Amino acid sequence: MTLAHPPLAPIRTYKPRRGRVTPRQAAALALDDGLLLHPPIGPMDLSALFDGRPVICEIGFGTGAATVQAAGHDPDTGILAIDVHTPGIGDLLWRVREAGLSNVRVIEGDALPVLRTAIAPGALAGVRTWFPDPWPKARHHKRRLVNVDNARLIAERTRPGGHWHLATDWADYAVQAIEVLGAHPAWSGGVIDRPPWRPVTRYEQLALDQGREVVDLWFTRKEP
Repeated sequence: MTLAHPPLAPIRTYKPRRGRVTPRQAAALALDDGLLLHPPIGPMDLSALFDGRPVICEIGFGTGAATVQAAGHDPDTGILAIDVHTPGIGDLLWRVREAGLSNVRVIEGDALPVLRTAIAPGALAGVRTWFPDPWPKARHHKRRLVNVDNARLIAERTRPGGHWHLATDWADYAVQAIEVLGAHPAWSGGVIDRPPWRPVTRYEQLALDQGREVVDLWFTRKEP
């Protein structure tokens, strides 16, 4: 009998980070008020979850400071914020409650499986990826979030006219994103001026302090 090969492990697009959970973060994580969602098994009803608001999925959010600022700037849009790092999730939950926002929900987990299993086709108004892990070494470029397969997945989950907004301080990452999304039949767009409403993230400020240029990219989901 021939044994089947085990399925290959998915390529991880983020770097695991260890960090101590502070008492404030732990308290924010423990509070059961519906803001923190457990990774769902089946499709989510985003319309019910966000009271009919259009929904943007934010992939990775650090401490959540920029997420809260952007959500407060646009309360008529729902933000489904997904990240794997527990301390940052605790920070975001605390910030959302302090700001009294009703348009943010948070999932702790890898965004790609969530998109595959829990988000219906065409359910998103957009996707936001500000300063994803750059994986600067050439041998690690396969781990970058922007690739052909993920471009297709995010296109399938985004409605026509929706968008994917990226920001990066790594020039070659911007070039790769332009090459991948510019060649993809579902996307059109490219470099844009930095939107005045986009908050400066902690990672962005560090990049600016170190002299790196920040690039914003905006790609629009084409009609099928």
